[in-house]
Amino acid sequence: MTDLTTLTLDEARKGLDAKTFTAVDLTKAFLSAMEAARPLNAYVLETAEKALDMAKASDARRANGQVGRLEGIPLGIKDLFGTDGTRTTACSNILGNFVPQYESTVTSQLWREGAVMLGKLNNDEFAMGSSNETSAFGPVVNPFKPANWDDAKARAALAGDKKGLLVPGGSSGGSASAVAANLCLGATATDTGGSIRQPAAFTGTVGIKPTYGRCSRWGIVAFASSLDQAGPIAKTVKDAAALMTAMAGHDPKDSTSVDMAVPDFEKAVGQSIAGKVIGIPREYRVEGMPAEIEALWKKGAEMLKSAGAKLVDVSLPHTKYALPAYYIVAPAEASSNLARYDGVRYGLRVPGKDIVDLYQKTRAAGFGREVKRRIMIGTYVLSAGYYDAYYIRAQKIRTLIKKDFEDVYAQGVDAILTPATPSAAFGIAEKLDADPVEMYLNDIFTVTVNMAGLPGIALPGGTDASGLPLGLQLIGRPFDEETLFSLAQVIEDQAGRITTNRWW
Repeated sequence: MTDLTTLTLDEARKGLDAKTFTAVDLTKAFLSAMEAARPLNAYVLETAEKALDMAKASDARRANGQVGRLEGIPLGIKDLFGTDGTRTTACSNILGNFVPQYESTVTSQLWREGAVMLGKLNNDEFAMGSSNETSAFGPVVNPFKPANWDDAKARAALAGDKKGLLVPGGSSGGSASAVAANLCLGATATDTGGSIRQPAAFTGTVGIKPTYGRCSRWGIVAFASSLDQAGPIAKTVKDAAALMTAMAGHDPKDSTSVDMAVPDFEKAVGQSIAGKVIGIPREYRVEGMPAEIEALWKKGAEMLKSAGAKLVDVSLPHTKYALPAYYIVAPAEASSNLARYDGVRYGLRVPGKDIVDLYQKTRAAGFGREVKRRIMIGTYVLSAGYYDAYYIRAQKIRTLIKKDFEDVYAQGVDAILTPATPSAAFGIAEKLDADPVEMYLNDIFTVTVNMAGLPGIALPGGTDASGLPLGLQLIGRPFDEETLFSLAQVIEDQAGRITTNRWW
């Protein structure tokens, strides 16, 4: 019998429709795979009993002719999404064993469409990281082995300190690793500066960050409120389109949620791209960019051209300021958002001699090093005497970055093609203890999309010399995710999927 976990989401739907297997059969297969893959540390909480109950309910609905878009489909949920009655920690000690009494809007919409929750997925603490090494639950392992490592060597490292194995990217590393390792048929994720697209690129999966406001942020633990956006990570473009159609929609509980109709994004997959104009931004040819990334970019452009798209050179002149501006805006908003974690109402509490001492001891013990670093940066740039010099200036640069994209799209460009990351996945512990700026540079191709509030999709475009996945990124007009899905499908058709063997 076919290993059900190797199916794509779309293939699983067809199998369920044909009654080849049931939602319970499918869910049991994934629960078994999750158990075997625990050393990858993709899941921080497995909800087997809940998953089987949801699968049984799905089979009952199907028997009565009630079939949602994701009926019976097992998914993993990033630990940033509030799940009613199920522990949600943002992978931080500060939240302890917090169990919300609410359901995030995004997950509630997935359950409405019949999806099944397998468990909560690991992520960088409060989504702050580019490697999924800052989680209070420990690092996530990329299911792709390092070059020239055999299975035995990889398993030995997995059983030890994990050094030398590869990171899956961050902050949605658990989501990307779980999808790539066939531990779910798709996963929720969030993207503040590339946290969907960078992990997708590192793991050979497909990840889309929708336009800001397309998906509700209600019930999702906040990092930087003007940048955060929920989206899916999936095995294929069509799978990602199915998930995003279910996740998107207006939510009156979220003041930043846009009140507009949600297209059926699956219908965009496979549409002709003849005549589409694709911009190639010269500023993304950064100094020191590896030749294989340049070659991948050129290859992606040729794929789109061969399908009838027109390529044009474009300029986004303020790109070079995006990363430093982002690392002022995002920490500033994080400093404000994370002020609520004080040990008084929920989560960790470390007793002190007075209320101020309680605050200080609780936050010192509860937050990890990277989160503390960003809180300190954010508090500094918002402080008296520095607000105008740093925060206001960064917001002005953000406006200029947004205008760069508006000017390009006003010239008739439909989408922009760039690399997704400056390299393939790197090793666990390789950059974590180095200069933090070196880690931040992983977001160099992705942060502009968040600063401008645009949609962006990352998908496999090829591999490096050692066979590790390399990703391409497409950046679209506001609320034109449909074009991104049609363009991405062309690349997927020509580049193919990248998969790994189960060595763990």
